[in-house]
Amino acid sequence: MKRRWFAVTAVAVLAIAGGAAAVISGKVGHGKDTKVDPVLEFTPMEVVAPARIAMPTRVEFSGPLVAPSTAVVRAKASGTLLNLSVAEGSRVRAGQVLGAVELPDLSSRVAERSAMLESARATLAQAERAQAQNERLAAQQFISPAALDGSRAAVQTAQAQLDAAKAALNTTRVGLRDGTLVAPIAGIVAKRYALPGEKLAMEQQVLTIVDLARLELAGSVATHQVSRLAPGMPVQVAVEGVDEPVDGRIARIAPAAEPGTRAIGVTIELPNPKERLRAGQYAVGSVTLEDDTQRLALPVTAIGSAAGQNHVWVIVDGKLQRRAVILGRRDELQGRVEIVEGLPPASQVLGARFDNLREGAPAVVVAAKTSPVASAAASAAPLQ
Repeated sequence: MKRRWFAVTAVAVLAIAGGAAAVISGKVGHGKDTKVDPVLEFTPMEVVAPARIAMPTRVEFSGPLVAPSTAVVRAKASGTLLNLSVAEGSRVRAGQVLGAVELPDLSSRVAERSAMLESARATLAQAERAQAQNERLAAQQFISPAALDGSRAAVQTAQAQLDAAKAALNTTRVGLRDGTLVAPIAGIVAKRYALPGEKLAMEQQVLTIVDLARLELAGSVATHQVSRLAPGMPVQVAVEGVDEPVDGRIARIAPAAEPGTRAIGVTIELPNPKERLRAGQYAVGSVTLEDDTQRLALPVTAIGSAAGQNHVWVIVDGKLQRRAVILGRRDELQGRVEIVEGLPPASQVLGARFDNLREGAPAVVVAAKTSPVASAAASAAPLQ
């Protein structure tokens, strides 16, 4: 009796163990193996459809602002800087006297050549008196015609010497005027390189004057983009330290590309009548090139990448599928990317990146998440 009870107990234990194994392995039904996957639920906000939109291209230029109207005041002759009436930041007008350079050699030379001029005048006056006297004597036939011709030649020689003395004096006086420092343009003194009392060499820099009424931004574009640009096109320029963008325009386009970079220079002009901007400020200019084509596009967040291949996840007939796609133009402002190939227009695409997705897993779009365990949003990876 005791042996029969042990047999019944053993059979019951085996039956319970078999049932537990069937539950763990997912066996249900009439002894057939069926693996049950949870249904992934996505909200309408997590699923997007490709849309056809125009995707304008933005061409950007960056660099420091420069003032094309910049002049350097230099010493035209060597000498001592006597005075300088302006400092950095001073506003000057064109033709204003800014300082003076002492030129002792030229001053003595002016005096010397002035004396030579007076001597030439006296010589000419003496030759003219002799000529007049010889003409009276020749009329009375007291001198020969040869003597009269000699006196005439003396007058011409004296006249030539007088003209030469005048030219030499004028040249020296021009050099003396070079000792005066004059502003060539109107603007603001940006830099002062010398102080009164310093000895200046010829062509040494003394001041730099900048006109801020018009500034420029130099940029470059690729050769395949330059054909869509033209002088006069509007440009939006974001300047460092300025809240609102500044309106500019394309002023010039270089006729040839740089040999090393194959880039073509573009110059952007910015009017600055109130002088709010300063030369040297960093700026970024952008030109929007309109798009005439309607392109199939998705949000950038819907694009994944694995092993160098871009892909998206789509819901087809209630199951997840991964589709390889070829991308085209990007629009960073709208956050969209063009799908060139690999995706039909009428597709349900996951609009964000999720972890642990498996191709063929059941998926549905629901109005609201009903089960936080089965919801795919619980496993969503943070967007990169």
